[in-house]
Amino acid sequence: MIQEFTIKNIATYNESGVKFTNLRKINFIYGSNGSGKTTVSKFLAFPQNEDYTDSELIWENNIPLNTLVYNRQFKEENFGKGTINGVFTLGHATKDELEIIESKKKELSTLTEEGKKQKGSLEKLKSDLKICQENFRDKTWQKVYKKYENNFKEAFRGYLYKQTFMDKLLEEYGNNSSEIIEFEQLLEKSKIVFKKNVQSLSLLPLVNGNELDVIEQNEIWDKKIIGHADVNIGNLIQRLNINDWVNEGRKYIQKDNHTCPFCQKETVTEEFRKQLELYFNETFTANIQTVQSLGEKYVAVSTELISLLESMSERERQNPESKLNKDLYDATLKTLNGTVAGNKEYIHNKQKEPSRSINLVSTMELQEKLKSLITAANQEISKHNRLVENLHHERQKLIMQVWKFVTVEYQDEIESYLEEEKKLMAGVNGLEKKVARLREDYAALNGEISRLTQNVTSVQPSIDEINRILRLYGFTNFQIVPASGYENQYQIQRENGTLAETTLSEGEITFITFLYFMQLAKGSIDKERIMEDRVVVIDDPVGSLDSNVLFIVSSLIKEMIKQIKNNAGNIKQLIVLTHNIYFHKEVSFVDGRTSKNKSTYYWILRKTDNVTSVKGYEMENPIVSSYELLWKELKERDNNSGLTIQNTMRRIIENYFKILGKSGDDELIHTFTNPQEQEICRSLICWVNDGSHCLPDDLYVEAPCDTIAKYFEVFRKIFEETGHIAHYNMMMEVK
Repeated sequence: MIQEFTIKNIATYNESGVKFTNLRKINFIYGSNGSGKTTVSKFLAFPQNEDYTDSELIWENNIPLNTLVYNRQFKEENFGKGTINGVFTLGHATKDELEIIESKKKELSTLTEEGKKQKGSLEKLKSDLKICQENFRDKTWQKVYKKYENNFKEAFRGYLYKQTFMDKLLEEYGNNSSEIIEFEQLLEKSKIVFKKNVQSLSLLPLVNGNELDVIEQNEIWDKKIIGHADVNIGNLIQRLNINDWVNEGRKYIQKDNHTCPFCQKETVTEEFRKQLELYFNETFTANIQTVQSLGEKYVAVSTELISLLESMSERERQNPESKLNKDLYDATLKTLNGTVAGNKEYIHNKQKEPSRSINLVSTMELQEKLKSLITAANQEISKHNRLVENLHHERQKLIMQVWKFVTVEYQDEIESYLEEEKKLMAGVNGLEKKVARLREDYAALNGEISRLTQNVTSVQPSIDEINRILRLYGFTNFQIVPASGYENQYQIQRENGTLAETTLSEGEITFITFLYFMQLAKGSIDKERIMEDRVVVIDDPVGSLDSNVLFIVSSLIKEMIKQIKNNAGNIKQLIVLTHNIYFHKEVSFVDGRTSKNKSTYYWILRKTDNVTSVKGYEMENPIVSSYELLWKELKERDNNSGLTIQNTMRRIIENYFKILGKSGDDELIHTFTNPQEQEICRSLICWVNDGSHCLPDDLYVEAPCDTIAKYFEVFRKIFEETGHIAHYNMMMEVK
């Protein structure tokens, strides 16, 4: 069946459109001329037409049915061509054959319902599966891709959409056997491998400070350099600890002058000179020279070393690709610089006072620390260069390692999803197999029905039925007969044998084309399709018909409605559109009532400012008779005055008993055998007539509530005593 449809951007339907939802088996759409009914019928007939690109038609369970539409276009297409196509129906079948076919059709209907049920369950599972996949896809995108987008975007390249990323993640989870690398390592490696225009780096020079260490470890620094003790003045110099003072003063003793530079007396004898020379002998001189030369060398070597180290620091600080631990390196270098400066001060003091014993602070540990930092940096540079040398391979390797990392990190969520997906997929696969088997069974059974019907199908019964109805309702001056020389083609012929097509009135044309349509709705011009389920749409079939024919058309449609409600035949849904209020009331008055029915839905189309709108009334028929409205007023008596109720009762009695039933006041009164009840009935009729016809002399006095209740009971008893209580109960909706 049609579940819902929307029409927009055509004729009087604007861009907002009009939507018909929750269609039932039987659907009545009322609308005045020009309100948009024809557009509805044309759309339902040809929903794929390019005029309806913005409109939409939704079928129940997504199963479209053949749709037959009776409208002006149908009349034009099937009348005026000289001949009409014969309609195949189950005509000359025996009772047993019909029973077998009907039994098979019921089996087919049961299969169809089971198929719908299973397909519904399948669609529900597919929907659950889709929701499960979409939720996992969105979570994956947020928790994995967005988290590492800035770090590993190059590894994710090619999978920058939610669905492709999820698919890749699941693929890698099942197949990636790469080594698991920590995040920091991956990040560092990615900075090299994923960098554009990456180049090799130069190794840092290893600095050798061994020469500095040798100087620092020389024994000369600890040695007290003094003169020869065996010389006569030696004891005095050493006792007074004036070795460095005397040695310094020697420089001031002039070669050919005997005057002492300190006391200015002639005390500097040749013997004294000789004693000084013997005291400050070659050994002393050699030691002094050693101190001096080592001191100079230490200054030169340390200056060069520190200069080299500082240059390296400055260079690496300017290098964004540096692998050196620059902070630790600079801190160590600063310590080394301070140590060397201290050692220089010690050496300077030793040079001034050779007799002093000093200990230079070893810089070897600091040098080794710096050398270790340089070595570590060079190791990273070597790794970098190896990566650069084999960049393509390393890039692929890193990509695999990145995917391995994220799948391991997200492992619990992946496993939970795969378990849920597996359950849903198993359910989907199971139901798909069931649906497939049901389709096979349906095809086999439908084929069997087709074979059975082929043997008993005929065109003639449909023609006979049309002619029967024509004769039954007084259309005796024309009939449908076979067209000479044409198989399964028929013509409209007068009693005298002449063709009647060009001489028929508009009403006759409408009537005969409608009868033809009704046969077509039950059968088909293709014998292979007479058992096919279908939807029938009828658009204003009584435009040019008199009241008698209107009644006939209504009766035929009501019979169709009964069959649809009882699930008999292959018409599964009916949509009736009309502007004729009398036809609407007649055709919706089924089984003697217009009571609510879950199989029925009512709409009213309206056009305001050249724009069509629709209002749905569900099971409540908005088109009611004036007689029904009177009863509705009684049912809603709590909201009405006593004056209104009096008039309403009078009109009901007049319409039902006097006009339709031809009963007078006395006849109604004498239906009661009890004299007291007769008086009550008489008083009711008098009260009714008084309240509805008489003008009060002065002021109107509202009837008391107990009086209204009493007369309501008498009003009900009139129907009971006359044998019409069923009518009362129906109209008052008494259950």
